[in-house]
Amino acid sequence: MNFLVKTIANAGALAVAVWLVDKITLTGGSTGKKTGTLILVALVFGLVNLLVKPVVRVLTFPLFVLTLGLFTLVVNALMLLLTSWLADKLDLSFHVEGFWTAVLGGLIVSIVSWALNMVLPDKD
Repeated sequence: MNFLVKTIANAGALAVAVWLVDKITLTGGSTGKKTGTLILVALVFGLVNLLVKPVVRVLTFPLFVLTLGLFTLVVNALMLLLTSWLADKLDLSFHVEGFWTAVLGGLIVSIVSWALNMVLPDKD
């Protein structure tokens, strides 16, 4: 149940990022198809954050300390860019254009995901 809630929160956060940032795109088809694609992209994003992000955080720990945590924005941007690359390889119509777009998108996704996780139930 917790995995489902986090996936829904990620999908909502990614939808807000697509809506607010012009260079983050989700293309293709009807609203129903876009919703399905968004859920699949949210699953990919969740897997990237589950598998890759902890390794990157450990390897870049000195930068986290040096920047007092601001390097988190860079790591979130890299995770969003990796999700965009994987979505392209999986033939999902999600694309993030450029690093600074990814930084802004990562910030939006982090804030919205946090807010949605506060509202949605998290029972196991």
